[in-house]
Amino acid sequence: MSNKGWVRWAVSGGLLVVLVLAFIFIKKIYPYPSTVAKMDIQPYEAPDLQDQYDVIVVGGEPEGVAAAVSAAKNGSKTLLIEHRDGLGGLFTYGALNFLDVSYDKNQKWANQGVFLEWFKLTGSRIGFDLEDAETAFMQLVQNEENLTLSLNTKMNNVVKNGNALTGIVLTDESGEQHTISAKRFIDATQDADLATAASAPFFKGGADIGLEDRKMAVTLMLHFSNVDWDKVQKAAKDGVFGGGEVTSNVAWGFSDLHYDYKPVNPQTRLRGLNVVRQDDGSIYINALQVFGINGLDESDKQKAIKIAKEETKHILAYLQKEFPGFEKAEIESFPPELYVRETRHVKTEYQLPMTDIWENKDHWDSIGFGAYPVDVQATSPGDYGYVISKPEQYAIPFRSLIPLKVDNLLIASKAAGYSSIAAGSARVVPTGMTLGEAAGAASAISIKNETTFREMSENKDLIKKLQDTLKEQGANLYAFDIKFPYEGDWFYENTKPLINYGLVVGGYTNEFPVNKPISEQSFSNLLTNGINRMVPDQANQYKMQEMKKLIDEGKDILTGQQAAQMLLVLNGVSVSEEEAWNTAVEKGYIDETLQQRIKPDSKLKGSEGYYLAGHMLKQLNK
Repeated sequence: MSNKGWVRWAVSGGLLVVLVLAFIFIKKIYPYPSTVAKMDIQPYEAPDLQDQYDVIVVGGEPEGVAAAVSAAKNGSKTLLIEHRDGLGGLFTYGALNFLDVSYDKNQKWANQGVFLEWFKLTGSRIGFDLEDAETAFMQLVQNEENLTLSLNTKMNNVVKNGNALTGIVLTDESGEQHTISAKRFIDATQDADLATAASAPFFKGGADIGLEDRKMAVTLMLHFSNVDWDKVQKAAKDGVFGGGEVTSNVAWGFSDLHYDYKPVNPQTRLRGLNVVRQDDGSIYINALQVFGINGLDESDKQKAIKIAKEETKHILAYLQKEFPGFEKAEIESFPPELYVRETRHVKTEYQLPMTDIWENKDHWDSIGFGAYPVDVQATSPGDYGYVISKPEQYAIPFRSLIPLKVDNLLIASKAAGYSSIAAGSARVVPTGMTLGEAAGAASAISIKNETTFREMSENKDLIKKLQDTLKEQGANLYAFDIKFPYEGDWFYENTKPLINYGLVVGGYTNEFPVNKPISEQSFSNLLTNGINRMVPDQANQYKMQEMKKLIDEGKDILTGQQAAQMLLVLNGVSVSEEEAWNTAVEKGYIDETLQQRIKPDSKLKGSEGYYLAGHMLKQLNK
């Protein structure tokens, strides 16, 4: 495939497949009318805050709303605090209004419950109207008599008794400071702000795989008015910028823009368009990427917004000239916040690994499903991101909501207990709202049973009570057993560390090149990237340089003898190529399983290279 063809596939041929399926299934499975449900909400009034609640939820993100609503449904006196002046967070302030939905093995929505309640209120549209979204969140909150909402309220500090979180210090919208206690707390902030304040351990970015400085692209949504939707539909059919798909209110595709548009600021890039048409006729577009931004640094985020606003002007001028339907388009507004994809990951009782997703794994303490592709976004203008796999479905265990070293607290956001690779799938909002609903119900159950979350996570009766409660609330939850690619194959166990560290990519087809020859260079890359991510050590750098000298350009197909010599050099053993095989066998670098499959002069396939690399990395990581 040419470079241009690869870009087109990476940008559009992947996730767009998921989006197409979403539109096919939405009517088949949930044929709700695409009209907004009647919503009747009362004007917000600042509450008189009490000194104590059963449950406090911090963060009015979609996940926080689900958590607070669920806690209140189950009889807990609940306080939801939000520092902004409204609900919806990333959806309503970051203007991300295109849902990343997925389906379970039965082709039903993977995430239901409170998420589906909200979805129906907004008109059952994957591309939703921002005003409807915020109104729907408010209606869900106002429907619960046990729920108190405090907007424009800032969390300043926490109160702890040993490891137990017992209260928070906050400032309400009038500027008055309060210290409020609660029996249980839920962190639904984007960046795990409550957990961090309570000293819960966490890691940033891809630190768990040796990539702490990884910064996925951030996005400022484009908001244009005066776009001729009929012309956009025709342009899609005519193949403009590679063509696309257009419905009455959503368009996606046009992936040639990825390389046809030349950004003015080299820190930015335009990718294929995800477009949602609002009820007022204006459109929001998810396409502008800004690189090198620290999502935890407010000044860095403001810098990104400034860069994106300036680039938006150039994008508009380009679209006015080149894209039918945009001739009279204007900038309608700029969202107040960025879409930040990754910051902190909280360490929890169970850190969901990538292999759980690959293996479509169920858990005895499952509280909901994930099924979205594992989408690792680009980190620089020179890469396009990648998709590690497309799971059928996997379970998220209750243990992944429980932070280490802090009691009385659950995490219900993209910062929950996932590995940084697994978060590429689990971070999407519908899954997050499933976590929020489970956290709310679990809080009520733990209070009623006078048990901690950690104790509850070991109690099968209470976990069943939690699961039954979630089912009663409409959650999609059941035990399952699904086969996975390469299950039982001779090389799979040694391939697992390569999967968990993001060293191999299965894409949307969940296929590794196991039956294709592996080159010296590819094998070298597996080893060096694996060592850098799994066992970073200065002493290994010299050894890796020496190993690379063995392969020249590395284009040749890897042989058993060559692989043996590379492994020996990595372990500080220098022998001739003729002695390499026998020496590597003696030292255990080539085990009996591989000896039965290959000889010194054998040309290795991907499966053999993966097995050998995984075997070596396991030994180095002991």
